[in-house]
Amino acid sequence: MVARLIGCYPKSGLSAVFIRDCIQMAQGKLRLLLLWHMHQPFYKDLVSGEYRLPWVRMHALKDYYGMVKLLEEFPKVHQNFNIVPSLVAQIEDYNSGVFKDPFWDIAAKPASELSPDDRRFALTYLFQAHGERMIGRYPRYRSLWEQVRAAGPDPGNAIITFTERDYRDLQVLSQIAWFDEYFIEDPAIKALIEKGQGYSEDDQRFVMSKQHEILNAVLPAYRDAASRGSIELSATPYYHPILPLICDVDVGRESVPGLPLPTERFRRPEDAEEQIRRALDSHQSAFGVRPVGMWPSEGSVSDEVLSLAAQLGVQWMATDEGVLGRSLHHEMTRDNQGFLDRSSAEKLYNIYRWEGEGDSMNLVFRDHRISDLIGFVYAGMNSSEAAAHLMKNIKRAASPVLESGRDAVLSIILDGENAWESYTENGRDFLRRFYGALQSDPQIEPITISEAIERQRPESFGKLRGLVPGSWINANFNVWIGAPEDNKAWNYLSQARDYYDANASRANESQRKLAYEELLIAEGSDWNWWYGPEHHSANDRDFDELYRKHLSNVYTVLGGVPPDHLARPISGVLIRPTFSPQAAYVRPVIDGEVNSYFDWMGAAFFTSDRQGGSMHGKLFILDSIHAGIDEEFLYSRLDFAGDLPRGDTTATLHLALREGDQIISTFNFDAEISHGQLTGWKLRNNGEDILASRDKPSGVEAALGKILEIKLPMALLGAKEGNTFNIRFVLYRDHLPLDSLPQEGSLEIKVAPEDVLAGIAYASQ
Repeated sequence: MVARLIGCYPKSGLSAVFIRDCIQMAQGKLRLLLLWHMHQPFYKDLVSGEYRLPWVRMHALKDYYGMVKLLEEFPKVHQNFNIVPSLVAQIEDYNSGVFKDPFWDIAAKPASELSPDDRRFALTYLFQAHGERMIGRYPRYRSLWEQVRAAGPDPGNAIITFTERDYRDLQVLSQIAWFDEYFIEDPAIKALIEKGQGYSEDDQRFVMSKQHEILNAVLPAYRDAASRGSIELSATPYYHPILPLICDVDVGRESVPGLPLPTERFRRPEDAEEQIRRALDSHQSAFGVRPVGMWPSEGSVSDEVLSLAAQLGVQWMATDEGVLGRSLHHEMTRDNQGFLDRSSAEKLYNIYRWEGEGDSMNLVFRDHRISDLIGFVYAGMNSSEAAAHLMKNIKRAASPVLESGRDAVLSIILDGENAWESYTENGRDFLRRFYGALQSDPQIEPITISEAIERQRPESFGKLRGLVPGSWINANFNVWIGAPEDNKAWNYLSQARDYYDANASRANESQRKLAYEELLIAEGSDWNWWYGPEHHSANDRDFDELYRKHLSNVYTVLGGVPPDHLARPISGVLIRPTFSPQAAYVRPVIDGEVNSYFDWMGAAFFTSDRQGGSMHGKLFILDSIHAGIDEEFLYSRLDFAGDLPRGDTTATLHLALREGDQIISTFNFDAEISHGQLTGWKLRNNGEDILASRDKPSGVEAALGKILEIKLPMALLGAKEGNTFNIRFVLYRDHLPLDSLPQEGSLEIKVAPEDVLAGIAYASQ
């Protein structure tokens, strides 16, 4: 640091500009490593050749091309992309033009030729998109969605209400909703969007043919970006397995002593080596260059995995700060705003060199909090504010290291596709603002991981002699092993692997190859992601059936009969989002306490599945909502999943008052909460005028105890019979959304006589 200051001193004397420049020179460099992980499970059944789910195609339409194409606008912003080899293989399969995808077939089939089964399929699967950001973006798509929802929980109930025209509009819009922003700007696509409804079969054929153009553009875009040095491409083990568990499931207990393990010990380091080797070979074939870096599936590492990868030529790997903290026996301590203390920052914001027995590996560790801000928080913010907040957080996070004169290497690593569904316009405006700020900021160097390693001074690498095995989720493997469903899946995999060893020698070469391929697919992490208590989705049954099909294929291909247990579901009873409309007037006492079940009996009720999604790490604080009216008041109740966060938060009730489809006015009720106490509240009209407050309540009541209860006079809100309230709660801290309920859309409360409400509730059952 002193040397830098001496070199900065001018012969002409001091100036304000000189002082500023010297301060910047005295500080270290802030090197930002952005890595986007692109992955989908292997959905293809190799025996039937059919894709069980369409998500490779849909995300290729929506995310993969645009994420790398965007960087052409920001040549100074270098990034890292991790593309899983089995994803590349599926994209190439679609590009071959001979794929078998029933979801494609249903979208492409003339609406007049849809059978009753086809129609049920369409109504079940063609609405699987983000309700607010994707379906809601297209009014006709949304009206069709609401038509299906109004028919009840079984989509098939809506078959009799859908016309041929409805089906064709659904077929077209369900595909356009997944198109990348770049392709939405295509004049022909834009014209279809402006048309809005009443699509023809020619329109339908054009939309399907356009998908071939998009799919074929994906992989060349990544090759081009890598060849010009804008990005570094890295690999992941071929079918995305949790390599430490493939090497030996007992490693689960090294991370969590006492963890229940499968009764049959799966231990196949040779399979782990095969998954790495295939990944490197296939990557070289697809992109023309052999990768030197690897994001191991879910950031899962162990000493054994690092050694295997190093022997196969991998030079760097990445994982999470939690693994580093446990390996250094150091708790990564953060303050109440989420920033690391100096000691933790100096440890995390560096590149490490792991030394094994004759092997070495460069390692970077991601900042968990900042990565999660992009994944889970910024979607609920204005794009400009979110980008500014991110830049500020990056600089402040690294400041303890930079101010000491050392260089800081800050890694942001996350899913590069699923998060954008929650953003407006697929996150494109947010990314443009963020990348633009990065490109113009002289303090930050956004570079590739290999560039960072090359620029690191040899003496400044951190040293690691051993790693505590773990993943990016809680620095352990509990998502994939330990729960009864997880362990059952591992037992079935172990049995199929043993069957292969015992019977493969009697099969011909093509049979052995296919059976082994099915085993490698079954070793992927995605199946166990959906088993156990952590995650659920609308496709749980599909994932379960596909996993068991891959294992069954091992037996069938080798001339055997699959065991009976593979015909039975592994998944148990699942928790699903629950909603019931208002069935009777309510008149609860507003005191913040659960006094009687009868207080809210008859109210509309919504509780969300707090285990859903392909993205892990979302903080769930809000549990359920009750809402309803009587002759004069609108009542709302918010239940919490546990204790409220420490410090100051704001629970905001967002209200929209509608007449038909027209929003008449909007209201925000802001409840200020400090250490579990309600310290104040305000009711605003259209986000501006204060209609009521704690000091001037104007008939409004609010109380916070175990629950938050709110009572609002409908006359104050200007509501009348026939109107509808849309209700949504959001919990904020420091103006950042921590959690919301519902996650998508809103809870509807109709202003109607009690007998009308009862009739609506009865009809929905």
